Amino acid sequence: MSTPISRFPVPEIGDLPEDIKETVLAMQEKSGFVPNVFLVLAQRPDEFRGFFTLYDALMEKDGGLSKADREMIVVATSADNGCQYCVAAHGAILRIRSKNPLLADQVAVNYRKADITPRQTAMLDFAMKVSNDSKSICDADFETLRGHGFSDEEIRDIGSITAFFGLSNRLANLTAMRPNDEFYSMGR
Repeated sequence: MSTPISRFPVPEIGDLPEDIKETVLAMQEKSGFVPNVFLVLAQRPDEFRGFFTLYDALMEKDGGLSKADREMIVVATSADNGCQYCVAAHGAILRIRSKNPLLADQVAVNYRKADITPRQTAMLDFAMKVSNDSKSICDADFETLRGHGFSDEEIRDIGSITAFFGLSNRLANLTAMRPNDEFYSMGR
């Protein structure tokens, strides 16, 4: 590849610790390519393990928010944070999970004009507040979300996903992580 995927060194898959190599190869088998985030984070094995443990706990669990709603949170907040990698990667996942090829682009550009439900708008309004103004979170925010049918666990998930991807967005921007070309055509 002529364009680097990171401004930091990226290890070769064969040089990775065995557990990380297995994770990377399993992802390659599942998706047909290795998402660049795996290679960029693999430079620091302990951080790779911690990152993906928390990612799986937040994004892959059953119950509560739908997996499409989780991805919608990531796309909206990542767009607001200017994270090209996460918008491209999670936009692809959102297109697949929502079975809607337009939704991710609408949410990335302006979720307030996207074809989403009032419940999803409330979810994303709260995610933006967590992302940009967390010190002003108050009981009224919880009451608004409860009025849209969110449980306290789901509200916590909205906040936790937003906070985690605040970290992820900043790491991607710090490293100049390049989105894989494959993401742009997935789910279209």
